[in-house]
Amino acid sequence: MKRTCTSLILSAALLSAGPACASDLLQWQNNSLTYLYGKNFTVNPQIQQTLTFEHADAWKYGDNFFFLDRIFYNGKPDQNLGPSTYYGEISPRLSMGKIFDRSFAFGPVKDVLLALTYEFGEGDTNAYLFGPGFDLDVPGFDYFQLNFYQRHTDSNRPGSNIWQITPVWSYTLPVGSSDVLIDGYMDWVVDNDRNAKGVYHANLHFNPQIKYDLGKALHWGEKRLYVGLEYDYWKNKYGVESSTDFKTNQDTASLLIKYHF
Repeated sequence: MKRTCTSLILSAALLSAGPACASDLLQWQNNSLTYLYGKNFTVNPQIQQTLTFEHADAWKYGDNFFFLDRIFYNGKPDQNLGPSTYYGEISPRLSMGKIFDRSFAFGPVKDVLLALTYEFGEGDTNAYLFGPGFDLDVPGFDYFQLNFYQRHTDSNRPGSNIWQITPVWSYTLPVGSSDVLIDGYMDWVVDNDRNAKGVYHANLHFNPQIKYDLGKALHWGEKRLYVGLEYDYWKNKYGVESSTDFKTNQDTASLLIKYHF
């Protein structure tokens, strides 16, 4: 996910502002650190360890999400990126309901938003996404978002002027004295972009996490310390069509430890 840097700068300003400003604009925020260890990745080296910082907040006129991955390749380095790399997304959304102080609810839709995302990383990876977003009222879910993006990339590389559909969800399941949290997202690029540099193929990236609230079970405080798995399925990873000569379909899982603060 991504967006204008103005929204991220505003979020940073809110975090450092005085109590009066924060109480007027910032409604809530959450930060976390995650460690992942997994095998059987494709395109890049098979064994990877990842450290992820995530920030999410809601403010007077919308919400923001940001993450930054630091990825370490165990064993054989990536031929283009070396022994490690980084990747991140900045994803602000502007709420029509909050901005105009009126309800935009209809059917299962609770709010209508302008959704943006800026994707960045090492090498030629920058992309800019924008389009309509919807907050949905889905029974049983903590939240369910559905964002529709037009993708645009730097320079003339493949991947511009195509549509991406991104649902984001969270579901809590009570288990014994604690909870299991199932949350995540799916990026579904639904068409291809053809230009002088080749073809960016339709691809689907399904990335849920299944996490046990260990902190709650140990009476250390709920929604703080989680352990579990992150599942990663990516058909035609990076928009590269999978073939017998070059496999790009990814189907793997990683061990996970996540701490919220």
